[in-house]
Amino acid sequence: QVQLVESGGGLVQAGGSLTLSCAASGRTFSTYVMGWFRQAPGKEREFVGAIMRSGDITYYADFVKGRFTISRDNAKATVSLQMNSLKPEDTAVYYCAASIPRPTIGYWRSAIQYDSWGQGTQVTVSS
Repeated sequence: QVQLVESGGGLVQAGGSLTLSCAASGRTFSTYVMGWFRQAPGKEREFVGAIMRSGDITYYADFVKGRFTISRDNAKATVSLQMNSLKPEDTAVYYCAASIPRPTIGYWRSAIQYDSWGQGTQVTVSS
């Protein structure tokens, strides 16, 4: 399994921006589909977005489309989540996760399909 470490969380005002980073260990990073999830207090972990292995295909939850962008650098074994126009409801702990490719369409939206998780980083958006 790949080891993941997130960074970049913090406190930001509504309308502001943050970029989260996730660094992966191991030499097989490019073989994983990478996802971002978030979990707010009292709520279930929810899908934010995912990026396929080559980095040319991304998927996003409807609530972040047009505001968040996922990118990856396979040479550096990192994946990033650029978050713009942040809202108070974006407040949550954000997690990156790695999944081996699976045959089920849309599996990347399901947290249980991921094999490795980071420890999470807190994002707080003040109104």
